[in-house]
Amino acid sequence: MVKQPEKVDYSVLKKVNLPADIRGLSIAELNALSQEIRELIIHTVASRGGHLASSLGAVELTLALHYVFNTPQDKIIWDVGHQAYAHKIITGRKDDFAGLRTQNGISGFPRREESVYDVFNVGHSGTSISAAAGFTEAGCLKGLTNKVIAVIGDGSMTAGMAFEGLNWTGDRKKNMIIVLNDNEMSISSNVGAMSSYLNRVMTGHKITTLKTDIKRFLNSIPGIGGNMIKFAQRIEEILKTMVVPGALFEEMGFTYVGPLEGHRLDYLIKTFENIKDMTAPVLVHVITKKGKGYEYAEEDPLGFHGVAPFDVETGQAISSPSDIPTYTKVFGQTMVKLARADSRVVAITAAMCEGTGLNTFSQEFPKRFYDVGIAEQHAVTFAAGLALEGLVPVVAIYSTFLQRAYDQIVHDVCLQKLPVVFALDRGGLVGEDGATHQGLFDYSYLRSIPHMIVMAPKDENELQHMLKTAVDCGQPVSLRYPRGKGVGVHLDEEPGKLETGKGEVLREGTDIALVAIGHAVNAAGKAAENLAREGMNVKVINARFVKPLDEALILKTAAEIKKMITIEENVLQGGFGSAVLELLAEKGITGVQVKRLGISDEFVKHATQAEQRRKYDLDEEGIIRAVKDMLAK
Repeated sequence: MVKQPEKVDYSVLKKVNLPADIRGLSIAELNALSQEIRELIIHTVASRGGHLASSLGAVELTLALHYVFNTPQDKIIWDVGHQAYAHKIITGRKDDFAGLRTQNGISGFPRREESVYDVFNVGHSGTSISAAAGFTEAGCLKGLTNKVIAVIGDGSMTAGMAFEGLNWTGDRKKNMIIVLNDNEMSISSNVGAMSSYLNRVMTGHKITTLKTDIKRFLNSIPGIGGNMIKFAQRIEEILKTMVVPGALFEEMGFTYVGPLEGHRLDYLIKTFENIKDMTAPVLVHVITKKGKGYEYAEEDPLGFHGVAPFDVETGQAISSPSDIPTYTKVFGQTMVKLARADSRVVAITAAMCEGTGLNTFSQEFPKRFYDVGIAEQHAVTFAAGLALEGLVPVVAIYSTFLQRAYDQIVHDVCLQKLPVVFALDRGGLVGEDGATHQGLFDYSYLRSIPHMIVMAPKDENELQHMLKTAVDCGQPVSLRYPRGKGVGVHLDEEPGKLETGKGEVLREGTDIALVAIGHAVNAAGKAAENLAREGMNVKVINARFVKPLDEALILKTAAEIKKMITIEENVLQGGFGSAVLELLAEKGITGVQVKRLGISDEFVKHATQAEQRRKYDLDEEGIIRAVKDMLAK
């Protein structure tokens, strides 16, 4: 186990910069390299934060793939990519690894912009097989002979898209390899048919009856019956792991290989060498241990999936003590309160029970909690079915992941005007996870749908009241809130209802109006306070609702002040500011200057949330500059 070393030697790693450098190493040297890579990952993530357990579990697998295959001509496509730190280290980014997930540093996920060894940008699960199929098909059309390898975890196999890719790829009979990295863990515990397939087959009625009859017969044999039963049970376990898994993939058109010990480099290398020249689709089943090599991550792979900076020796997070709860925690606590008062309330998540704060809810209301796996489309349509039977489903999904279920929101929920609540955690700028995880599009992609209410709280207390409002309103609602701690306001004992479509004036003013939504409201208020010290009279409005807008308040403000700045953590195209402009245009209001602060037409790269807000003028200083600029003109 790796704990805090006095000094890390890195005697093998210092000689490795690219995959070609590992191909002349012995198995003993590769094993030593594995441990050195783990030490580098552990100490870097302890400093920077990131995805630890997944990357620790995939070190030997990564080395074996790069050892056997001629990368980058042979292409490795990672699913999600949070297991690819070892891949980054041995593909020319060892010296840059200290800047992991920092502004202008390397990304926590594979990025084509960083390296020719990163052949496909990833961050969401279930994409690797379909992408690999595209590379394989293109290679056939171009007459190429390189290999394409998709590496997908068992958790990602709960994604419907993964099965779509398997189904199509197996039927095409093309030269492609899928590596199933099986660590028996997703972000939350695996759920669904895939994860229970083996147990279901071996516990069917016929099998169960046969096992009972055999056990009864063996027990009747004097002297040796007990030993024979133990032997038979051992044979059953072998059949479970060696015969039954292959049947599923063989039926889908793949040559099944495995399961293999995922931390034995000699086994992995020999197997990959054996299958390297196969011309049909192959699935290699590899068993790994999430968190391998760091005892705290092995004991708590869920807790060390994605971590903030921590102390290597103790495994404890390094953070400043604070009594301020996160928005996620307040959401979870409020869900429990609402469920106690209303038996119709049920909760749905897509493999993110802990991430969305539903732990306590799932324990107190196990029959009213549903984790559907990494299957956002299913989650939304499942919620529609529940709603039609009189329940009030709250679908808790990160903003970036709800994008995967857009058609289901339109077709299955909003078209039928069903009372489904979408609780969008990580709305807005999310920080170090970068472009694939920013929650910057939901205002735009949801407010355009008929029947949908779109709102965002200014603080954690208003979150409580908005959730109560959403549960009681009787139609589709999107409620988005940011990543991280609240602003430290007092929390009311019980959540109450807000009037739909009504904002609030937080500060009166006559020179200019700041009309903000969600997290930006707090920054707008601070900016107005500072500007007041310089003699500027700034009105501050907490809009609360992107849809429906508080038309009366906005039109009255526009008529009286004539200068307005809208502020949102969303893309400017089609967002909250666009809604305000549309309102003014629709009502024929002219002579009003409007400036929109938000995210320009680009994907936001990884940095801290504070750095991202500073870049896009969404912090206090940026808002002050915008106000002064408008008043000067």
